[in-house]
Amino acid sequence: MVCAHLCRAFGRAGIIDTGGACAPTCDAPGTGKKAQPLKTTTPQTTAGEKRSGTIQSVSIATRFLMVLANAESELALGEVARRTGTGGSTAHRYLQSLVKEGLAKQDPASGLYDLGSAALSIGIGALKRVDAVEIAAQRMKALTHSHALSGGVAIWTDRGPTLVRWYRSAYFSINPLALGDILPIDNTACGLVFQAFLPKATIDAARRQQPAHFRGKPPAKAVLDEVRERCWSEMTSHLLSNVTGQAAPVFDAQHEIVCAVTTVSDLGQLKSPEDRVALFREASLINQSTGGRAFSADSP
Repeated sequence: MVCAHLCRAFGRAGIIDTGGACAPTCDAPGTGKKAQPLKTTTPQTTAGEKRSGTIQSVSIATRFLMVLANAESELALGEVARRTGTGGSTAHRYLQSLVKEGLAKQDPASGLYDLGSAALSIGIGALKRVDAVEIAAQRMKALTHSHALSGGVAIWTDRGPTLVRWYRSAYFSINPLALGDILPIDNTACGLVFQAFLPKATIDAARRQQPAHFRGKPPAKAVLDEVRERCWSEMTSHLLSNVTGQAAPVFDAQHEIVCAVTTVSDLGQLKSPEDRVALFREASLINQSTGGRAFSADSP
């Protein structure tokens, strides 16, 4: 869909020579013949930028769309050109092509550019396909295979944090947790992460479902404020002696917590200091994939 939008736009604007069609290099339906690939011309751009096996105009157009998407407000033509590293005439041709396809829009009064309705539709379609739990699960499985820690993904239920994915490490497998376990609200790093980002009424309702000896002692406000600021929680010897639990939130595109990623490990078994922040790095990458809240630091 995106390629079709861009192909039509740039074919009409003369930015690429489509040879009369925008077909990929696969069998033409119903003919048994190979469709002809797009013929591309090289638009004005930065020196040395050539992408083998790709349509360069589409690659450059994506740069314009990303500039508009990341802008704090509508942008003038000159500012778009500056941010994309192109000349004014090149920027104008690309932007007008995007406007024709609805991927961008131009205010008729101010002349400023912004994302268009077609870009919004594409974004909504992408969001519908985002499964935060599955994205997190894939990265957590890889993490436990390469580090001396076990870990997984927890979601919030009416009884508290519940493990819906759990992977045991080949290097560290002595831990009391398993798939389907409900975690103490106040006595786990995962519980503190959920408390930091969920409404108090939601937490209080689940706290009433857990026995006092199981859930632990409610944390101080300062503790939750720190978890909220750092997007990180860590506790040691809370469930087992010398075993450390870590947790970080996973947000959706509305910056609401969807799930939490969590690990348990013996810090003495970790191979390097960087291993201690491995979960934080993975959580940051997961949030990039879900469109969630960006982490403000490289480490907690």
